[in-house]
Amino acid sequence: MKNVTDSFVSLGHWPSAGSFGFNTDIFSTNLINLSVVLGVLIFFGKGVLSDLLDNRKRRILNTIQNSEELRGGAIEQLEKARARLRKVEMEADQFRVNGYSEIEREKLNLINSTSKTLEQLENYKNETIQFEQQRAINQVRQRVFQQALRGALGTLNSCLNNELHLRTISANIGMLGSMKEITD
Repeated sequence: MKNVTDSFVSLGHWPSAGSFGFNTDIFSTNLINLSVVLGVLIFFGKGVLSDLLDNRKRRILNTIQNSEELRGGAIEQLEKARARLRKVEMEADQFRVNGYSEIEREKLNLINSTSKTLEQLENYKNETIQFEQQRAINQVRQRVFQQALRGALGTLNSCLNNELHLRTISANIGMLGSMKEITD
């Protein structure tokens, strides 16, 4: 320690015009140099270091604040997405239920429509059968009537002579004439 104080004391006693000399005591000169450099660094670097640390602190706080805001936004978006998901799931359930009921309703409508169509076809079939039966009956009647008429004409022609034939025609003309007078 004495060397350190001697170094400071020797600095105060410099000869004004004398010789210039080197202090060869490395320990005391390094210690002095270090203390001067540290003193200057602390004195001048204190503000710069403080500013650097404040800037770093502000950036870290801004980053944390931005992260918190982003986190809050992400949480809000997540909640919105969950709400939308719940809504879509409810709508999907409604569509599913409505779809099943719509399918059942369409199935019943199709069954009813098919049943009505089959009923109409059955009615058309029955009407067609009745029509064809009636037509066949009418054809048979016509043929029977024609055959009976032919048979009667054949019998009349074989039994009638000219005189009897003329009297029958005259009687029929007379009946037609009297019918005409009644209608007038």
